[in-house]
Amino acid sequence: MSGLGTVLLVTIFLAGAAITWVAGVFLSKTTDSLDERLHLGSAVGGMVLLAVAGSLPEAAITVSAALAGHLDIAAGNIAGGIAMQTMVLVICDAFVTGDKPLSFLVGSLIPVLEAALVIVTVSVVLMGTLLPASVAFAGVSPASVFVIVVWVLGMYMLNKVRNSPKWQITMPGSKPGRPHRRAPHPARVHPYAHLKVKGVWAIFAAACAVTLIGGVALQMSGSELASRAGINGVIFGATFLALASALPEISSGIAAVRLGDHQLVMGDIFGGNAFQLCLFLVADLIAGKPAMPASGMPNTWLAGLGIVLTAIYAVSVVLRPERRLARIGIDSVIAVGIFVIGLVGLFAIPT
Repeated sequence: MSGLGTVLLVTIFLAGAAITWVAGVFLSKTTDSLDERLHLGSAVGGMVLLAVAGSLPEAAITVSAALAGHLDIAAGNIAGGIAMQTMVLVICDAFVTGDKPLSFLVGSLIPVLEAALVIVTVSVVLMGTLLPASVAFAGVSPASVFVIVVWVLGMYMLNKVRNSPKWQITMPGSKPGRPHRRAPHPARVHPYAHLKVKGVWAIFAAACAVTLIGGVALQMSGSELASRAGINGVIFGATFLALASALPEISSGIAAVRLGDHQLVMGDIFGGNAFQLCLFLVADLIAGKPAMPASGMPNTWLAGLGIVLTAIYAVSVVLRPERRLARIGIDSVIAVGIFVIGLVGLFAIPT
């Protein structure tokens, strides 16, 4: 796209973001419908399918960037984007009805365990950035494989806890909503209830195809725009690209809080962030060399920022702050402040 004008590149980038958003809404609805009918989340294969569907924009950007040799953009979107994705909770918090914040209403410790899985997987990635390329086997970093192992084990344990918890908690005033999307909502018919399974699969496949196209458009136009603006690839991937690919999560998150599914909102964000890091293996396989070392110091900084923001919301679920300022909880106010400080500090990091 180097021969295209800047205005046209911006138009392509915005169009890619728009179709990613729209297709992401259809992906969210079809995966909800398929999970409810086929109980996909109760099996490892189903969990992988649901996770891939939820992270398809990031997967498309990762594949496109790795094919083009832009491993810095791929790494920035995968690990650096965790902080941006976590900030979606601030937006969702602003749409919660009533006078209590999102973290007060969650009423479950499952999101805390999901946040712990994010922190562990991000920590593995941070350690993987320190490994030299010489330890890679067939171009694949052992850290990329270990992230997959950690994620699978984490999801297995989370499923066991959901199905047979060994503890009971009481959180007066909480409104967690549905424990998972397979549970019927008392005031809303499940998506595509009037269609047969084949019809839902057809919409799912079409939404996947459109999302992939949107992701490729975002990556190709975005990398050229970043180059012309002199923006570091890691920073661009972790900010502008991460924001564009988070649009479906924003849409589905707002819809969920309006339905009262407060536990699902936080769980969806943490679950998507944990799986997103598995895309490092995809980047390694496509590029033929480890992508983690291409992260650089800015991505390490952003990944650390993602850990801090994740920990803030995990602790808030336990502490349950009751006050809201400017329609968001105290925890979200703190998260916004730390996020801004993190972005400012980013420009002091050598690239």
